[in-house]
Amino acid sequence: MSVSDLDPVPAVALLARPGAARERLREALAHADVQIVLEDDPMTLEPQALHDARPQFVVIALEAAIEDALERLEPALSAPGLTLVFDEAELAARRDGWEAQRWGRHLAAKLHGHQQVLPPGAEDEPALQLEPGLPSTPPVPKETALQTHLEQARSWADDVPADGLYSPPAHLHEPVALEQALAALQPVLPETAAPVQAAPEPPPVPAAAQSVFTDHTAWSLVDEASDAPAVASAAASTESAEPAFDTGHLSLVDLDAAAPAGSRSGALLVLAGIGGPDALRRLLAALPGGLAVPVLVHMRLDGGRYGNLVKQMARVSPLPVQLAEAGQRATAGEVHVLADDIGVHAAADGLYFQSEAQGISIAALSAEHSALVLLSGADLAHVGPALDLAAAGAWVAGQVGEGCYDPAAATAVVAAGMVAGEPQELAQVIAARWGLDDDGDAA
Repeated sequence: MSVSDLDPVPAVALLARPGAARERLREALAHADVQIVLEDDPMTLEPQALHDARPQFVVIALEAAIEDALERLEPALSAPGLTLVFDEAELAARRDGWEAQRWGRHLAAKLHGHQQVLPPGAEDEPALQLEPGLPSTPPVPKETALQTHLEQARSWADDVPADGLYSPPAHLHEPVALEQALAALQPVLPETAAPVQAAPEPPPVPAAAQSVFTDHTAWSLVDEASDAPAVASAAASTESAEPAFDTGHLSLVDLDAAAPAGSRSGALLVLAGIGGPDALRRLLAALPGGLAVPVLVHMRLDGGRYGNLVKQMARVSPLPVQLAEAGQRATAGEVHVLADDIGVHAAADGLYFQSEAQGISIAALSAEHSALVLLSGADLAHVGPALDLAAAGAWVAGQVGEGCYDPAAATAVVAAGMVAGEPQELAQVIAARWGLDDDGDAA
Protein backbone atom coordinates (compact mmCIF):
# COMPACT_ATOMS: atom_id res chain seq x y z
CA MET A 1 0.00 0.00 0.00
CA SER A 2 1.29 3.46 -0.78
CA VAL A 3 1.38 6.52 1.43
CA SER A 4 -0.74 8.44 -1.02
CA ASP A 5 -2.15 7.59 -4.40
CA LEU A 6 -0.91 10.95 -5.68
CA ASP A 7 2.61 10.60 -4.25
CA PRO A 8 4.81 8.17 -6.22
CA VAL A 9 7.66 8.36 -3.68
CA PRO A 10 8.06 4.94 -2.00
CA ALA A 11 7.55 4.74 1.77
CA VAL A 12 10.46 2.96 3.46
CA ALA A 13 11.07 1.77 7.02
CA LEU A 14 14.71 1.35 8.17
CA LEU A 15 15.31 -1.24 10.89
CA ALA A 16 18.88 -1.31 12.20
CA ARG A 17 20.73 -1.01 15.48
CA PRO A 18 22.47 2.35 16.09
CA GLY A 19 25.91 2.42 14.51
CA ALA A 20 27.82 2.74 11.26
CA ALA A 21 25.60 0.28 9.35
CA ARG A 22 22.49 2.31 10.15
CA GLU A 23 24.18 5.56 9.07
CA ARG A 24 25.32 4.06 5.75
CA LEU A 25 21.85 2.74 4.99
CA ARG A 26 20.29 6.10 5.90
CA GLU A 27 22.65 7.87 3.48
CA ALA A 28 21.79 5.40 0.70
CA LEU A 29 18.05 5.95 1.27
CA ALA A 30 18.53 9.72 1.31
CA HIS A 31 20.05 9.59 -2.19
CA ALA A 32 17.40 7.12 -3.40
CA ASP A 33 14.60 9.75 -3.35
CA VAL A 34 12.33 7.83 -0.95
CA GLN A 35 10.31 8.78 2.11
CA ILE A 36 11.61 7.27 5.35
CA VAL A 37 8.43 6.78 7.39
CA LEU A 38 10.15 4.90 10.23
CA GLU A 39 13.74 4.49 11.49
CA ASP A 40 14.14 2.44 14.63
CA ASP A 41 16.05 -0.27 16.44
CA PRO A 42 14.35 -3.66 15.91
CA MET A 43 15.32 -4.63 19.48
CA THR A 44 12.88 -2.06 20.91
CA LEU A 45 10.39 -1.63 18.06
CA GLU A 46 6.84 -2.88 18.59
CA PRO A 47 4.98 -4.67 15.75
CA GLN A 48 2.06 -2.25 15.98
CA ALA A 49 4.35 0.77 15.47
CA LEU A 50 5.72 -0.82 12.27
CA HIS A 51 2.18 -1.54 11.08
CA ASP A 52 0.99 2.01 11.79
CA ALA A 53 3.87 3.50 9.76
CA ARG A 54 2.40 1.78 6.64
CA PRO A 55 5.67 1.33 4.69
CA GLN A 56 5.93 -0.24 1.27
CA PHE A 57 9.51 -1.46 1.85
CA VAL A 58 11.42 -2.46 4.99
CA VAL A 59 15.23 -2.29 4.83
CA ILE A 60 16.78 -4.52 7.54
CA ALA A 61 20.44 -4.62 8.60
CA LEU A 62 20.95 -8.29 9.50
CA GLU A 63 23.12 -9.31 12.43
CA ALA A 64 23.03 -12.05 15.05
CA ALA A 65 21.78 -9.75 17.83
CA ILE A 66 18.40 -9.07 16.17
CA GLU A 67 17.42 -12.69 15.44
CA ASP A 68 14.90 -12.85 18.30
CA ALA A 69 13.62 -9.35 17.50
CA LEU A 70 12.81 -10.36 13.92
CA GLU A 71 10.85 -13.33 15.19
CA ARG A 72 8.83 -10.99 17.39
CA LEU A 73 8.19 -8.65 14.42
CA GLU A 74 7.24 -11.53 12.11
CA PRO A 75 3.45 -10.71 12.06
CA ALA A 76 4.12 -7.15 10.88
CA LEU A 77 6.87 -8.16 8.45
CA SER A 78 4.58 -10.75 6.81
CA ALA A 79 1.91 -8.18 5.91
CA PRO A 80 0.70 -8.48 2.29
CA GLY A 81 2.19 -5.98 -0.14
CA LEU A 82 5.27 -5.42 2.05
CA THR A 83 8.70 -5.99 0.45
CA LEU A 84 11.69 -6.83 2.66
CA VAL A 85 15.24 -5.80 1.67
CA PHE A 86 18.01 -7.44 3.72
CA ASP A 87 21.60 -6.24 4.02
CA GLU A 88 24.46 -7.58 6.12
CA ALA A 89 25.17 -5.06 8.89
CA GLU A 90 28.90 -5.73 8.80
CA LEU A 91 29.05 -5.21 5.03
CA ALA A 92 26.97 -2.04 5.24
CA ALA A 93 29.27 -0.58 7.93
CA ARG A 94 32.40 -1.16 5.80
CA ARG A 95 30.86 -0.09 2.50
CA ASP A 96 32.39 3.19 1.30
CA GLY A 97 33.25 5.17 -1.84
CA TRP A 98 32.48 3.56 -5.17
CA GLU A 99 31.05 0.41 -3.56
CA ALA A 100 28.62 2.48 -1.46
CA GLN A 101 27.48 4.45 -4.51
CA ARG A 102 27.00 1.25 -6.50
CA TRP A 103 24.94 -0.32 -3.69
CA GLY A 104 22.85 2.86 -3.43
CA ARG A 105 22.02 2.79 -7.15
CA HIS A 106 20.89 -0.84 -6.97
CA LEU A 107 18.85 -0.12 -3.84
CA ALA A 108 17.15 2.85 -5.52
CA ALA A 109 16.38 0.74 -8.59
CA LYS A 110 14.65 -1.89 -6.43
CA LEU A 111 12.65 0.66 -4.43
CA HIS A 112 11.48 2.55 -7.53
CA GLY A 113 10.99 -0.55 -9.71
CA HIS A 114 13.30 0.28 -12.63
CA GLN A 115 16.57 -1.00 -14.11
CA GLN A 116 18.62 2.24 -14.15
CA VAL A 117 21.70 1.26 -12.16
CA LEU A 118 24.39 3.07 -14.18
CA PRO A 119 26.15 6.10 -12.67
CA PRO A 120 25.08 9.61 -13.78
CA GLY A 121 26.34 10.51 -17.25
CA ALA A 122 26.59 6.92 -18.49
CA GLU A 123 24.54 6.20 -21.57
CA ASP A 124 22.74 2.95 -21.83
CA GLU A 125 22.88 1.54 -25.33
CA PRO A 126 19.37 0.88 -26.62
CA ALA A 127 18.61 -2.79 -26.94
CA LEU A 128 17.07 -4.05 -30.13
CA GLN A 129 13.81 -5.68 -29.15
CA LEU A 130 11.69 -7.61 -31.59
CA GLU A 131 8.03 -6.67 -31.42
CA PRO A 132 5.38 -9.38 -31.80
CA GLY A 133 2.91 -9.31 -34.66
CA LEU A 134 2.65 -10.09 -38.34
CA PRO A 135 4.94 -8.23 -40.75
CA SER A 136 3.42 -5.37 -42.63
CA THR A 137 1.81 -6.34 -45.93
CA PRO A 138 3.81 -5.06 -48.92
CA PRO A 139 1.91 -2.67 -51.17
CA VAL A 140 0.08 -4.33 -54.06
CA PRO A 141 1.19 -2.91 -57.43
CA LYS A 142 -1.52 -1.07 -59.25
CA GLU A 143 -2.75 -2.73 -62.40
CA THR A 144 -2.54 0.53 -64.36
CA ALA A 145 1.19 0.76 -63.63
CA LEU A 146 1.82 -2.67 -65.21
CA GLN A 147 -0.44 -2.22 -68.21
CA THR A 148 2.20 -0.42 -70.28
CA HIS A 149 4.74 -3.22 -69.74
CA LEU A 150 2.19 -5.91 -70.57
CA GLU A 151 1.29 -4.26 -73.88
CA GLN A 152 4.96 -3.87 -74.80
CA ALA A 153 5.67 -7.56 -74.05
CA ARG A 154 2.67 -8.63 -76.16
CA SER A 155 3.90 -6.58 -79.15
CA TRP A 156 7.37 -8.20 -78.98
CA ALA A 157 6.16 -11.79 -78.57
CA ASP A 158 6.06 -12.56 -82.32
CA ASP A 159 9.68 -11.47 -82.78
CA VAL A 160 11.09 -13.92 -80.21
CA PRO A 161 13.03 -16.68 -82.08
CA ALA A 162 11.84 -20.24 -81.61
CA ASP A 163 14.03 -23.32 -80.99
CA GLY A 164 14.60 -24.81 -84.50
CA LEU A 165 17.61 -27.03 -83.70
CA TYR A 166 15.52 -30.14 -82.94
CA SER A 167 12.26 -31.43 -84.32
CA PRO A 168 11.10 -34.93 -83.24
CA PRO A 169 10.13 -37.52 -85.92
CA ALA A 170 6.48 -37.63 -86.83
CA HIS A 171 6.02 -41.32 -85.87
CA LEU A 172 7.21 -40.74 -82.27
CA HIS A 173 4.83 -39.49 -79.66
CA GLU A 174 5.51 -38.66 -76.06
CA PRO A 175 3.39 -40.66 -73.56
CA VAL A 176 0.79 -38.56 -71.90
CA ALA A 177 0.94 -40.39 -68.54
CA LEU A 178 3.47 -42.15 -66.33
CA GLU A 179 1.58 -45.44 -66.65
CA GLN A 180 1.94 -45.35 -70.44
CA ALA A 181 5.67 -44.69 -70.16
CA LEU A 182 6.14 -47.65 -67.82
CA ALA A 183 4.05 -49.90 -70.04
CA ALA A 184 6.19 -48.99 -73.07
CA LEU A 185 9.29 -50.26 -71.26
CA GLN A 186 7.83 -53.71 -70.48
CA PRO A 187 8.77 -56.62 -72.88
CA VAL A 188 5.92 -58.05 -74.96
CA LEU A 189 5.32 -61.79 -74.30
CA PRO A 190 4.55 -64.01 -77.35
CA GLU A 191 0.96 -65.16 -77.62
CA THR A 192 2.07 -68.84 -78.05
CA ALA A 193 3.74 -69.00 -74.63
CA ALA A 194 2.89 -72.19 -72.79
CA PRO A 195 0.55 -71.75 -69.85
CA VAL A 196 2.00 -72.16 -66.41
CA GLN A 197 1.15 -75.55 -64.98
CA ALA A 198 -0.62 -75.48 -61.68
CA ALA A 199 1.24 -76.93 -58.74
CA PRO A 200 0.04 -80.37 -57.65
CA GLU A 201 -2.26 -80.32 -54.69
CA PRO A 202 -0.79 -81.80 -51.49
CA PRO A 203 -2.20 -85.12 -50.39
CA PRO A 204 -4.91 -84.94 -47.75
CA VAL A 205 -3.77 -85.20 -44.14
CA PRO A 206 -5.05 -88.28 -42.34
CA ALA A 207 -7.61 -87.75 -39.59
CA ALA A 208 -5.28 -89.19 -36.95
CA ALA A 209 -2.54 -86.73 -37.80
CA GLN A 210 -5.00 -83.80 -37.70
CA SER A 211 -6.05 -84.69 -34.19
CA VAL A 212 -2.43 -84.74 -33.03
CA PHE A 213 -1.59 -81.28 -34.44
CA THR A 214 -4.78 -79.59 -33.35
CA ASP A 215 -4.29 -80.73 -29.75
CA HIS A 216 -1.42 -78.42 -28.72
CA THR A 217 -1.27 -79.89 -25.19
CA ALA A 218 0.35 -83.02 -26.62
CA TRP A 219 3.16 -81.23 -28.45
CA SER A 220 6.73 -82.27 -27.57
CA LEU A 221 10.15 -82.74 -29.11
CA VAL A 222 10.17 -86.41 -30.27
CA ASP A 223 11.86 -88.43 -32.94
CA GLU A 224 10.00 -88.68 -36.24
CA ALA A 225 9.81 -92.49 -35.87
CA SER A 226 8.00 -92.27 -32.52
CA ASP A 227 4.39 -93.35 -32.48
CA ALA A 228 1.33 -91.71 -30.86
CA PRO A 229 1.55 -93.61 -27.52
CA ALA A 230 5.07 -92.26 -27.00
CA VAL A 231 3.82 -88.72 -27.55
CA ALA A 232 1.02 -89.22 -25.03
CA SER A 233 3.40 -90.63 -22.39
CA ALA A 234 5.82 -87.70 -22.88
CA ALA A 235 2.97 -85.23 -22.39
CA ALA A 236 1.85 -87.04 -19.24
CA SER A 237 5.37 -86.97 -17.77
CA THR A 238 5.67 -83.23 -18.55
CA GLU A 239 2.45 -82.48 -16.69
CA SER A 240 3.54 -84.48 -13.64
CA ALA A 241 6.98 -82.80 -13.54
CA GLU A 242 5.64 -79.18 -13.65
CA PRO A 243 7.10 -77.32 -10.60
CA ALA A 244 4.89 -75.45 -8.13
CA PHE A 245 5.27 -71.64 -7.59
CA ASP A 246 6.98 -71.07 -4.26
CA THR A 247 5.76 -67.86 -2.54
CA GLY A 248 7.63 -68.40 0.72
CA HIS A 249 10.86 -66.73 -0.38
CA LEU A 250 9.55 -63.49 -1.91
CA SER A 251 11.17 -60.17 -0.90
CA LEU A 252 10.94 -56.49 -1.81
CA VAL A 253 13.60 -55.03 -4.06
CA ASP A 254 15.55 -52.06 -2.66
CA LEU A 255 14.52 -49.39 -5.16
CA ASP A 256 17.15 -46.93 -3.96
CA ALA A 257 19.91 -49.48 -4.44
CA ALA A 258 18.56 -50.42 -7.86
CA ALA A 259 18.47 -46.81 -9.05
CA PRO A 260 21.34 -45.56 -11.23
CA ALA A 261 24.25 -44.08 -9.31
CA GLY A 262 23.91 -40.79 -11.20
CA SER A 263 20.35 -40.22 -9.99
CA ARG A 264 21.44 -40.58 -6.36
CA SER A 265 24.21 -38.02 -6.97
CA GLY A 266 21.84 -35.37 -8.33
CA ALA A 267 21.13 -32.12 -6.49
CA LEU A 268 19.78 -28.59 -6.89
CA LEU A 269 22.69 -26.18 -6.32
CA VAL A 270 21.83 -22.52 -5.63
CA LEU A 271 24.64 -19.92 -5.90
CA ALA A 272 24.20 -16.37 -4.60
CA GLY A 273 26.08 -13.36 -3.20
CA ILE A 274 25.27 -9.63 -2.97
CA GLY A 275 21.51 -9.27 -2.71
CA GLY A 276 21.30 -13.04 -2.37
CA PRO A 277 19.42 -13.33 0.96
CA ASP A 278 16.31 -11.68 -0.46
CA ALA A 279 16.43 -13.70 -3.72
CA LEU A 280 17.14 -16.93 -1.84
CA ARG A 281 14.25 -16.23 0.53
CA ARG A 282 11.85 -15.79 -2.40
CA LEU A 283 13.13 -18.96 -4.11
CA LEU A 284 12.89 -21.23 -1.07
CA ALA A 285 9.50 -19.87 -0.01
CA ALA A 286 8.03 -20.84 -3.41
CA LEU A 287 9.37 -24.43 -3.40
CA PRO A 288 6.98 -27.33 -2.62
CA GLY A 289 7.06 -29.35 0.58
CA GLY A 290 8.88 -32.24 -1.10
CA LEU A 291 11.64 -32.58 -3.72
CA ALA A 292 13.26 -35.62 -5.27
CA VAL A 293 16.74 -34.07 -4.90
CA PRO A 294 18.57 -32.25 -2.08
CA VAL A 295 18.95 -28.46 -2.25
CA LEU A 296 22.49 -27.14 -1.77
CA VAL A 297 22.88 -23.40 -1.03
CA HIS A 298 26.25 -21.65 -1.36
CA MET A 299 26.34 -17.91 -0.61
CA ARG A 300 29.51 -16.21 0.59
CA LEU A 301 29.02 -14.31 3.85
CA ASP A 302 31.68 -12.14 5.43
CA GLY A 303 32.27 -13.44 8.95
CA GLY A 304 30.94 -16.93 8.09
CA ARG A 305 27.66 -16.50 10.00
CA TYR A 306 25.95 -19.32 8.15
CA GLY A 307 24.02 -20.33 11.24
CA ASN A 308 22.10 -17.05 11.04
CA LEU A 309 21.33 -17.70 7.37
CA VAL A 310 19.95 -21.14 8.29
CA LYS A 311 17.61 -19.56 10.87
CA GLN A 312 16.43 -16.89 8.44
CA MET A 313 15.65 -19.35 5.63
CA ALA A 314 14.04 -21.90 7.96
CA ARG A 315 11.28 -19.36 8.71
CA VAL A 316 10.10 -19.20 5.09
CA SER A 317 11.15 -22.52 3.56
CA PRO A 318 8.63 -25.42 3.51
CA LEU A 319 11.66 -27.73 3.31
CA PRO A 320 13.88 -28.43 6.36
CA VAL A 321 16.98 -26.18 6.41
CA GLN A 322 20.24 -27.22 8.08
CA LEU A 323 23.94 -26.45 7.99
CA ALA A 324 26.00 -28.98 5.99
CA GLU A 325 28.77 -30.81 7.87
CA ALA A 326 31.67 -32.89 6.55
CA GLY A 327 30.81 -36.59 6.39
CA GLN A 328 27.07 -35.96 6.29
CA ARG A 329 24.95 -37.29 3.42
CA ALA A 330 22.86 -34.87 1.36
CA THR A 331 19.20 -35.79 1.93
CA ALA A 332 16.59 -35.38 -0.78
CA GLY A 333 13.89 -32.87 0.11
CA GLU A 334 16.11 -30.90 2.52
CA VAL A 335 18.04 -27.62 2.18
CA HIS A 336 21.74 -27.78 3.09
CA VAL A 337 23.61 -24.47 3.54
CA LEU A 338 27.28 -24.88 2.55
CA ALA A 339 30.07 -22.96 4.25
CA ASP A 340 33.05 -21.70 2.23
CA ASP A 341 35.13 -24.78 3.10
CA ILE A 342 32.50 -27.47 2.41
CA GLY A 343 32.37 -29.39 -0.86
CA VAL A 344 30.68 -32.57 -2.09
CA HIS A 345 31.73 -35.90 -3.54
CA ALA A 346 29.59 -38.56 -5.22
CA ALA A 347 29.41 -42.05 -3.73
CA ALA A 348 27.45 -45.15 -4.74
CA ASP A 349 24.57 -44.24 -2.43
CA GLY A 350 24.44 -40.47 -2.99
CA LEU A 351 26.23 -37.18 -2.29
CA TYR A 352 28.36 -36.65 0.80
CA PHE A 353 29.79 -33.41 2.18
CA GLN A 354 33.52 -33.11 2.72
CA SER A 355 36.04 -30.48 3.73
CA GLU A 356 37.31 -28.58 0.69
CA ALA A 357 39.51 -25.49 0.89
CA GLN A 358 38.11 -24.25 -2.46
CA GLY A 359 34.49 -24.92 -1.49
CA ILE A 360 31.83 -26.43 -3.71
CA SER A 361 32.86 -27.82 -7.10
CA ILE A 362 30.15 -27.79 -9.77
CA ALA A 363 31.91 -30.56 -11.69
CA ALA A 364 31.30 -32.97 -8.77
CA LEU A 365 27.55 -33.06 -9.53
CA SER A 366 25.85 -35.54 -11.83
CA ALA A 367 24.88 -33.47 -14.88
CA GLU A 368 21.94 -35.61 -15.99
CA HIS A 369 20.15 -35.48 -12.63
CA SER A 370 21.21 -32.04 -11.30
CA ALA A 371 20.07 -28.43 -11.56
CA LEU A 372 21.94 -25.17 -11.02
CA VAL A 373 20.46 -21.73 -10.22
CA LEU A 374 22.58 -18.55 -10.24
CA LEU A 375 20.99 -15.77 -8.17
CA SER A 376 22.04 -12.18 -7.54
CA GLY A 377 25.72 -11.89 -6.64
CA ALA A 378 26.81 -15.33 -7.89
CA ASP A 379 30.54 -15.53 -8.60
CA LEU A 380 31.55 -15.05 -12.25
CA ALA A 381 34.01 -17.91 -11.84
CA HIS A 382 31.03 -20.30 -11.68
CA VAL A 383 29.73 -19.35 -15.14
CA GLY A 384 32.14 -21.58 -17.10
CA PRO A 385 31.58 -24.74 -15.00
CA ALA A 386 27.83 -24.06 -15.03
CA LEU A 387 27.71 -23.95 -18.83
CA ASP A 388 29.86 -27.12 -19.00
CA LEU A 389 27.36 -28.86 -16.72
CA ALA A 390 24.50 -27.63 -18.92
CA ALA A 391 26.23 -28.99 -22.03
CA ALA A 392 26.38 -32.39 -20.31
CA GLY A 393 22.62 -32.38 -19.67
CA ALA A 394 22.01 -30.35 -16.50
CA TRP A 395 19.21 -27.79 -16.05
CA VAL A 396 20.76 -24.32 -15.50
CA ALA A 397 18.92 -21.06 -14.83
CA GLY A 398 19.74 -17.43 -13.95
CA GLN A 399 17.84 -14.76 -12.04
CA VAL A 400 16.51 -11.71 -13.87
CA GLY A 401 14.35 -8.82 -12.75
CA GLU A 402 14.55 -5.77 -10.55
CA GLY A 403 15.61 -7.72 -7.44
CA CYS A 404 18.90 -8.84 -9.01
CA TYR A 405 21.43 -6.35 -7.59
CA ASP A 406 24.53 -8.04 -9.01
CA PRO A 407 23.37 -9.75 -12.26
CA ALA A 408 26.76 -10.36 -13.90
CA ALA A 409 26.93 -14.16 -13.51
CA ALA A 410 23.18 -14.75 -13.85
CA THR A 411 23.02 -12.62 -17.00
CA ALA A 412 25.98 -14.51 -18.50
CA VAL A 413 24.23 -17.90 -18.30
CA VAL A 414 20.96 -16.41 -19.55
CA ALA A 415 22.79 -14.89 -22.53
CA ALA A 416 24.16 -18.37 -23.29
CA GLY A 417 20.61 -19.68 -23.71
CA MET A 418 19.82 -20.93 -20.21
CA VAL A 419 16.48 -20.50 -18.40
CA ALA A 420 15.71 -17.00 -17.05
CA GLY A 421 13.16 -15.80 -14.51
CA GLU A 422 12.39 -14.29 -11.12
CA PRO A 423 13.17 -16.53 -8.11
CA GLN A 424 9.48 -17.44 -7.72
CA GLU A 425 9.22 -18.39 -11.39
CA LEU A 426 12.33 -20.56 -11.21
CA ALA A 427 10.88 -22.28 -8.12
CA GLN A 428 7.74 -23.19 -10.09
CA VAL A 429 9.83 -24.82 -12.84
CA ILE A 430 11.86 -26.72 -10.22
CA ALA A 431 8.66 -27.94 -8.55
CA ALA A 432 7.32 -29.19 -11.89
CA ARG A 433 10.52 -31.14 -12.65
CA TRP A 434 11.59 -32.47 -9.22
CA GLY A 435 8.53 -32.05 -7.01
CA LEU A 436 6.85 -34.99 -5.24
CA ASP A 437 3.12 -35.69 -5.23
CA ASP A 438 1.04 -36.66 -2.19
CA ASP A 439 2.18 -40.30 -2.48
CA GLY A 440 5.86 -39.32 -2.49
CA ASP A 441 6.34 -40.05 -6.19
CA ALA A 442 8.20 -37.71 -8.52
CA ALA A 443 6.03 -35.30 -10.51
